[in-house]
Amino acid sequence: MISKASATATDPQLLSETALEAFFDLADIWQLNSSDQRRLLGSPPPSTFYKWKSTRRARLAHDTLERISYLLGIYKALHTLLPSREAADGWIHRINEAPGFNGASALDIMRGGNVTDLADVRRYLDAQRG
Repeated sequence: MISKASATATDPQLLSETALEAFFDLADIWQLNSSDQRRLLGSPPPSTFYKWKSTRRARLAHDTLERISYLLGIYKALHTLLPSREAADGWIHRINEAPGFNGASALDIMRGGNVTDLADVRRYLDAQRG
């Protein structure tokens, strides 16, 4: 018998739908507006974005899946590092004086729109975890 996780990994459609569901759940938790959501997903056209949002159905490009993977990794790292759900879920909105942030929030950095912006935030958190 094939587990759902195994089936998700081998079925691009199911992987995409699972990724979209996770992304929009995360967007709700982080209280992201539609503009920020689109930017983090790589700025898909508005019609595409709103179709994804309403149906949670698509076959996502590798770039979009990579972006969602970084975001989920950021979420997981925050919940490992910080003492409470409120602290973890609010961290991306707070000003950060750490090197690389220069007084910007993680969300400000991630709004840059490049996959590397997401990767930079993820690397910073991974380094904090040791």
